[in-house]
Amino acid sequence: NANASGAFTGEISYNMLKPFCQYVILGHSERRQIFGEKDAMIAEKARAAVDNEITPIICIGETLEENEAGKTVEILRFQLEESLKTLTADDEIVIAYEPIWAIGTGKAATAETAQNVLAFIREHMKNKFGQVYADKLRILYGGSVKPSNAYDIMSQKDVDGVLVGGACLKSDDFKAIADAAIQAI
Repeated sequence: NANASGAFTGEISYNMLKPFCQYVILGHSERRQIFGEKDAMIAEKARAAVDNEITPIICIGETLEENEAGKTVEILRFQLEESLKTLTADDEIVIAYEPIWAIGTGKAATAETAQNVLAFIREHMKNKFGQVYADKLRILYGGSVKPSNAYDIMSQKDVDGVLVGGACLKSDDFKAIADAAIQAI
């Protein structure tokens, strides 16, 4: 919740999170699709997170239909522009590309696709906030990350890490992904 206080039953304010959290995930597809969160709300929450010294992890991603129609770049550009409206080059964020078509489906982007999309995101951020910002920005891939694909994805130039969903619920899988991250460094 972007509000510091008030009658927002069921919501959590950043004042409540601040003592316990360094990061907060915003714009995840489930929040966008199930709860109807729009980019403008994500932008407000991102500003509130930064103001409360919590780093927002801003998720962006396209549906299968958008991907198959060749609209990935168009959709991601729009989501980036709208979700980052409240932020400046002085604000630390993390961006996670989570193709909606890959979340929980067992399908994952190839390492090459992940690299191409994350390179686009980095270039977009360079144009928005400058080269220094783009170089230090952490960009993650998320979407059916598992032990069998983690190393290939994380060894790509523009992939700074992964946002793990279901695989983190299986300790052996999560350990294998963490091991892959160490190998990819």
